[in-house]
Order: sequence, then C-alpha cells, then structure tokens
Amino acid sequence: MLTIEVAQHLWAENKYLVMSRSQQDYNALRQLFSDNEWSDLKSSEFIKILASNRQKKPTRKTLVTTYQHVWGYFKKLATAEERNCYKKLLEQVTPDDDDLESFLYKLAVKYEVRYLINSRLFKQYDNGLSL
Repeated sequence: MLTIEVAQHLWAENKYLVMSRSQQDYNALRQLFSDNEWSDLKSSEFIKILASNRQKKPTRKTLVTTYQHVWGYFKKLATAEERNCYKKLLEQVTPDDDDLESFLYKLAVKYEVRYLINSRLFKQYDNGLSL
C-alpha cells in the first residue's frame, strides 16, 4: 500500500487531471486526505478512484471548472492579451476542440509554475517548451 507521502505526491500530480474528468472523483479524493490520517483502506480507495477516473472522458463542464482553477495561477500575472485569449478559448472549449489546455500549459511554462508543469493534466506536452 501507499504511504501518505507517496499518495500526497500522486494526488498533487493528478489533481487537475482528475478534476477535468469528474468533480465527484475530485471531491472523493480530497475527502480522503482531509484529516491527514492514512490507512491501507484509504490507500486502496485512492488507487481505485484514480484507476476509475482514467476511464472517464472530460465534459465541457468539467473542463471549464478545471481550467478556471488553473487560470487562478495566472490571473494576476497575465497580460491583457493573455486574458482575452483565455476568455475566448474558455468560451469555445469542448472535449473535442480544446486549445485552452495547451494555452494554459504555455502560461505555466512562461510564468514558471512548476506545480502545473508537473501536473498530469499537461503530461502530453514537452516540458522543455518555451514561448
């Protein structure tokens, strides 16, 4: 079974990916960590929810919620042009047409938000990307 330290690390990496697929899974996982106590039962539940979540597909609603959370890292740093681009892409985002994800990844690199760069939400992108 996973130690709490390993589970917390995995949770940090997977938080936004999970949210992008299911708010219910996100809330269930948050609840597992809420009291900072860990057990084999919680470890099993954590692994089970993560595995189940990977089988789910994002919806427009889950993507919008996730990207709004991610945008919070940039809203005070972003230029007016970046804010306008974000708003436009957010209005247009769908699971089948998602240019916002790569835009937010580029902002994470530009503003050096290591937590987001290391997120599994952005794992498909080259971590050496520069603007």
